[in-house]
Amino acid sequence: MRVIAGSAKGHRLQAPVGLDTRPTVDRIKESLFNIIGFDIAMCRFLDLFSGSGAIGIEALSRGAVSAVFIEQSPVATKSIYENLQRTKLQDRAFSYQEDVLKVLHKLEERGQQFDIIFMDPPYDYLLFESVLVGILEHNLLDQQGYIIVEHSTTCTLTIPPSLHIWKQKIYKTTTMSFLTLQEENV
Repeated sequence: MRVIAGSAKGHRLQAPVGLDTRPTVDRIKESLFNIIGFDIAMCRFLDLFSGSGAIGIEALSRGAVSAVFIEQSPVATKSIYENLQRTKLQDRAFSYQEDVLKVLHKLEERGQQFDIIFMDPPYDYLLFESVLVGILEHNLLDQQGYIIVEHSTTCTLTIPPSLHIWKQKIYKTTTMSFLTLQEENV
């Protein structure tokens, strides 16, 4: 696993040991950043269920102004910290080691909004809709922003009515769903 492009291009990233995290493979990560590449410069990026932090670090490397990482696992959080140090991107990053649903209100209290929110929970995670509702309730998505959900292709993604899927990209067992606010909510 490595940083594909930008200021930290080529840096190898450490992945947490064990089966608790499932890093996004480089091929899918490269495809994702080909899709969102023009939106990365100067964006505010939120990486939920961060794992090693590879997606948020890639965003920082490509010019995101900031990235917030939320990961519950202490082992994965340690990997995020070490990867940020290794890539020298720690000055534009902030990390929470907590359950995603418990942190959303803290982000609102800090007045944070994000242009791009990426979420890659475990494939057996059942609270997709709860996280999406939390993002909306805590006003974390900028009006022109979008949410990217990485999920199993066999998963039926249930989304709140104020969001809609504007694009999906399917890679064998993985699907990337891109969500935006419905027009009446913008």
